[in-house]
Amino acid sequence: MPEVQATEIRDPAARASEAVEELRDMQGEKMVLNMGPSHPATHGVLRIVLELDGEIITKADPDVGYLHRGDEKIAENMTYTQFIPYTDRLDYLAPLANNVAYALAVEKLLGIEKNLPPRCQYIRVMCCELARISSHLLGLGAFGLDLGAITVFLLTFTEREKIYNLCESLTGARFTTSYTRIGGVSRDLPPGWCDAVRKFLNEVVVNIAEMETLLTRNRIWVDRTRDVGVISKVDAIDFGLSGPNMRGSGVDYDLRKAQPYLCYPDFQFDVPLGSVGDCYDRYLVRMEEMCQSVRILHQCLNKIPGGFDNQAKEPVNVADGKIVLPPKDKVMSSMEELIHQFMLVTQGMNVPPGEIYFGHENPKGELGFYINSRGGGTPYRMKIRSPSFVNLSILSRLLPGHMMSDITAILGSLDFVMGECDR
Repeated sequence: MPEVQATEIRDPAARASEAVEELRDMQGEKMVLNMGPSHPATHGVLRIVLELDGEIITKADPDVGYLHRGDEKIAENMTYTQFIPYTDRLDYLAPLANNVAYALAVEKLLGIEKNLPPRCQYIRVMCCELARISSHLLGLGAFGLDLGAITVFLLTFTEREKIYNLCESLTGARFTTSYTRIGGVSRDLPPGWCDAVRKFLNEVVVNIAEMETLLTRNRIWVDRTRDVGVISKVDAIDFGLSGPNMRGSGVDYDLRKAQPYLCYPDFQFDVPLGSVGDCYDRYLVRMEEMCQSVRILHQCLNKIPGGFDNQAKEPVNVADGKIVLPPKDKVMSSMEELIHQFMLVTQGMNVPPGEIYFGHENPKGELGFYINSRGGGTPYRMKIRSPSFVNLSILSRLLPGHMMSDITAILGSLDFVMGECDR
């Protein structure tokens, strides 16, 4: 019979003591969990690597790039006009605003931003504010749906469908519009369009008020959003946030007022600000921004140069044949116009050497374009500052300390689009 080693004989009390120590050690162990990239609450192909201590998040690492398409590199091989459809695919919830932002950047490089006809500026402002309302409607509708408010989602999408109808009658497309051109817009307003916009504005304010009735004092909504995902004013500035996410933290910065462009100085509107910087504040800021956009649109309709049907024949493009395509009737009857048409389509406009940056107040925040030109019809380098990418950078600072169930509310309140984040 083999001898039993002394180490194998242990007192039952000692074994129990070791088990208690092992349990105590296990209480401090953490679990790593993948959230996304295929998850309904991430609003796209966003992956977040979470470290959890029970239900509490101790670490969060956002992982982006699953939708990368190389827009900035593509721009180097296209004329400035050919790149306009690619801007539709950035924040594809506000393509009209993206078109305007890119056109203004190229016009700044050309030095013609001050020469835009007044009617063109008014049309562009109307496009941007309709895009802002459309983007916020979807953002708030999806935010409400994530937290269980299904009726709000139905209300917001009903109103968005009306905006799509307006976009279709104006641009010929509902989603990817490609309406703006360098130096103007592709066409003037169609007959009856302004009347349709005014009708929409009168209807959307009723549904915005209905949304506020359903959410603003709803006990479940308030409990899920108030004091959740608090971003301090200092953190909002340090992480480079912009748009409603920054203004929800009380930072008074709106490019339409801080660095005015187009005809925004002609309009009266307020910049809503939050006080706490939580999910609830960001919700309130977007609700009020929609009301302010309605206010701006009413002023545009009342003061648009040339009137609704442009009986005064106000131009909508700069009078420069080397930048804007000539009218089709003249192309077929004049050699000079035919040459300009051929050169613009095949080689693009001749942009002078230089570099510029232009920031635009998009619905998600500051959409910026840095363009480096060495002359000719294509940019040498282009860099797109996408607000969704910058806004997501705060997740690693924001999520730790919250419960797993709070992630849905926080992501919904940030209102990002992965199409422009990965671009």
